[in-house]
Amino acid sequence: MTLRSRLRRVLAPALKRSPALWRRIVGTDRWIETARHTAARALPVLIRPEPRRIEIAITSYCNLRCVGCRYGRDFMAGQQLAWPVVRDLLHDCVEVGIWDVRFYGGEPLLHGDLPRMVELASTLGLQSHVTTNAILLGRRIDELYAAGLRNVTIGYYGTGARYDAYVQRGERYAALEKSVARVRERFGSDVRMRINWLLMRPSCNLDDLGTAVAFADRYDLTMQVDLVHYSLPYFSEGPDRRLQFRPEDAPAIRTLVDELVRLKSERPALLTHSLEGLRSIPDWLLRGPDMRVPCDSYQMLWVGPDGTVQQCYVTFRLGNLNEKRLPEMLFNATHRRAAQDAFHVACPNCHCHYDRRVQKHLPTARQYQSTG
Repeated sequence: MTLRSRLRRVLAPALKRSPALWRRIVGTDRWIETARHTAARALPVLIRPEPRRIEIAITSYCNLRCVGCRYGRDFMAGQQLAWPVVRDLLHDCVEVGIWDVRFYGGEPLLHGDLPRMVELASTLGLQSHVTTNAILLGRRIDELYAAGLRNVTIGYYGTGARYDAYVQRGERYAALEKSVARVRERFGSDVRMRINWLLMRPSCNLDDLGTAVAFADRYDLTMQVDLVHYSLPYFSEGPDRRLQFRPEDAPAIRTLVDELVRLKSERPALLTHSLEGLRSIPDWLLRGPDMRVPCDSYQMLWVGPDGTVQQCYVTFRLGNLNEKRLPEMLFNATHRRAAQDAFHVACPNCHCHYDRRVQKHLPTARQYQSTG
């Protein structure tokens, strides 16, 4: 565990009772991290493994069959993390200095042990959130709330018939909306919810964006713009790559990004991104692997439903939880090499956490500070 993680664990409970002071400390930490991340181009020794967050795909089972997703079909099919494995993992997360845990899948609400996973994470002082398609959220929110869940992110793939066509499981949009409405009715703003709107070729138009924003407004949600992937092993680009962008889509992308920038400028709290991150979207979508922005996945870990542990979603395998405990896999030569390789983008490349990557590397952030 790093010194910073130790200090955070000891001081955070008291400091959070003073929101202004906590925000100042968090801001200072971000400034230090940005300076270090930027300087590491010249001083690679500054980059080392420092896992702060962990993404746990607790199950590969899913109740949808999304066009662009392989979970529930041919990616780790039939795999699910057992409760004892997750229990030990969460305890180990505290030991190695992790702050934040995300439970997802597949569809995590299909896992019967999700409430006690959330409860244990909360008991251990880990900030937890669940990423779900929300079809079952209305049915399970009471037990999850009782377990301590306060943060939910929801995959959003279109509105109405467009959503139903993408998820390929009948009329499910109505169930999604009913669930979100029930959470708000039961717990109001005490549960923070965000939609992760998927920007792909079929949704790259102002009408689709407008209906997503209207949904967010109707239920007091924030909104994150996810970009269709080209390198994640559990996503696909659809039949004949129909979800993926092509050079001729550049005008449509720029029109949509102009609207996102306008929304961010007028309503800063709606979109979770920075202006710089939003302005970078056309390059991420059209340049793909040629976007060589340093990556900070040295601060994360990914766990698959079969127990695989990687430094990130795409690559850098560190071990398997069915063979050894998490601390045995970390901070060794393999992990240190993975941290360096990720920073230098010596990997298949992706656009995961593209906004943070843009903000954290000052030359890149400056590039997108204006539309130019």
